[in-house]
Amino acid sequence: MRPATGSSWGTCRWGSEVFGPLLPHPTGGGGNYSPPWAIQLKQATVSPLFDPVLSECYALLPMTPHLPLALGAMNYVEIIRDASLIELAVLLLLMGVSVASWALIAMKASQLAKARAQSLTFLDTFWKASRLEAIYQTAQKLDGSPLSKVFCAGYEELTKLAQAKEGGTEGALAERLGGIENVERALHRASTAQITELENRVSFLGTVGAASPFVGLFGTVIGILSAFNQIAEQGNATLATVAAPVGNALFATAAGLFAAIPAVVAYNSFVSRIKVFDTEMSNFSADFLNIIKRHFFR
Repeated sequence: MRPATGSSWGTCRWGSEVFGPLLPHPTGGGGNYSPPWAIQLKQATVSPLFDPVLSECYALLPMTPHLPLALGAMNYVEIIRDASLIELAVLLLLMGVSVASWALIAMKASQLAKARAQSLTFLDTFWKASRLEAIYQTAQKLDGSPLSKVFCAGYEELTKLAQAKEGGTEGALAERLGGIENVERALHRASTAQITELENRVSFLGTVGAASPFVGLFGTVIGILSAFNQIAEQGNATLATVAAPVGNALFATAAGLFAAIPAVVAYNSFVSRIKVFDTEMSNFSADFLNIIKRHFFR
């Protein structure tokens, strides 16, 4: 045995056992010895403090309690099994709205992507074609584009005005009443209808994003209260008895956030894209009215 470098004190290993602190020999004869009261410890309870190649001295690890299994891994089956009726209802509700919101996100994303692609196709046709009839025939095929539907509404109203004008007296009356205003109202009505269609059910995502965290928090509060009642009945508040039920209760909050975060992100994205469509329809309506005024109401 030899002590730690620079000190006559140390805890050294001899074979498979560790002896207590080494003291100078009481007789002064040199060397160190282990006093009778030194506690022998097994090698498995120590860890090296110094490099084992340079020194055989070790330091003892503090005795730490083993953490409960619930802190290391979460068993979802046990969480559902141990949940109360209220907690289970909260989890099922959050699971249901999460599935519904994901389905709605997929549906709306597909709808808006189709609307964007067909709107670009319609605008390309609108500015390249020389006849409104040809544009109308193409627009009828692009049923997913809001711009094409706005154009169809304006064109159909313009056709009605043209037919009324050919009728003589009735046509003159329609012209005096202001035919361009009729087309403008038709375009505005179609734009409003398209915005309503695009916004359909999007508010559900906003509701899920706003309410789900609070629903999950409600389940967590109920779970923590239930856990404290169980601890009070057992009369033993240790880490092992507290960690598992509290962890299970916090799972409801995690479920609420899991349902809310995608819904909020999708809601903001969809609202932003719908506003872009609203602006595009307003601009297109203005351009279409200018074309009509130049060619039909001179």
